[in-house]
Amino acid sequence: MSSLTGLLYGGLVVYLGGWYVGKWTGNFSLLLFILTLVTLAYWLAERFVFAPKRVAAAQTLDQQDTARRQELAKRGIAKVDGDLTGAKQALLAQPWWLDWTAGLFPVILAVFLLRSFLFEPFKIPSGSMIPTLLVGDLILVNKYHYGVRLPVINKKIVANHDPQRGDVMVFRFPKEPSVDYIKRVIGVPGDEVSYRNQQLYVNGTLAPTQPRPDFFNEDTLRFEKEYVEKLGEVDHRILVDRQRQLYLPVNESFPYRENCRYSAEGVTCKVPAGHYFMMGDNRDNSMDSRFWGFVPDENIVGKAFFVWMNFSNLKRIGSFQ
Repeated sequence: MSSLTGLLYGGLVVYLGGWYVGKWTGNFSLLLFILTLVTLAYWLAERFVFAPKRVAAAQTLDQQDTARRQELAKRGIAKVDGDLTGAKQALLAQPWWLDWTAGLFPVILAVFLLRSFLFEPFKIPSGSMIPTLLVGDLILVNKYHYGVRLPVINKKIVANHDPQRGDVMVFRFPKEPSVDYIKRVIGVPGDEVSYRNQQLYVNGTLAPTQPRPDFFNEDTLRFEKEYVEKLGEVDHRILVDRQRQLYLPVNESFPYRENCRYSAEGVTCKVPAGHYFMMGDNRDNSMDSRFWGFVPDENIVGKAFFVWMNFSNLKRIGSFQ
């Protein structure tokens, strides 16, 4: 078993190493699920096989020592050397390969359940959600707000709230489901969303905006126009680069492409049932539904709601809209 455990840990190191250097794309949810099953198997084997065998071996040693002392006592030898405490402790001790498998099962199970059904941490890797979220923000995502889903397969088993316009949502990228994206919900099923001349319209109504002082974007090292936009019941900040017009992929193919119309002014899309239209708050520096289409409900991961750490700026800690 020690050799098998060594091979398993070796495989884990190779997998994580290749993931870290970019040789392949990892799936942390699947990895955590497999680790939970493997450590559960070791935990069950320890509880019902290995631990009873060690206890039985210690009891046998005790019985043999008792029998020896009784035999010596019959011969008139009352004082017998030999303390079995150390030997019994050695027999009862878990070997290293059980310490690092069965011993870790409760911790891995707790992390798996917490991450799968309650809250999951994410790190913001790009500037598409500036000024709401900055590169390096470590955020928490509520996994049950949009319904309880089975881990790994992401199948919803208990419904809860539906995504609302203005929510900041984490989802699996439709074109590469192993990659998680974070954007803001702009359109829900049935909505007509237009982004024309750097202005947002939902169902024909212009989303109200109020100007704010210019925002210094540390990604571009220049000041950009910042506004407060009202979307549904949510007031949130956006950036608009008046000197830049995004090139929209008129010929891009994606599911329900026929629901979108592209022009020199921008794009207009009708959101299909069971799908959502997503955009970044950094409107002119965001690859979002304008480029690759709609997010299906089964790709939803959860609702982002809290920055729990930013190591370069502790003032970032707190909730956000």
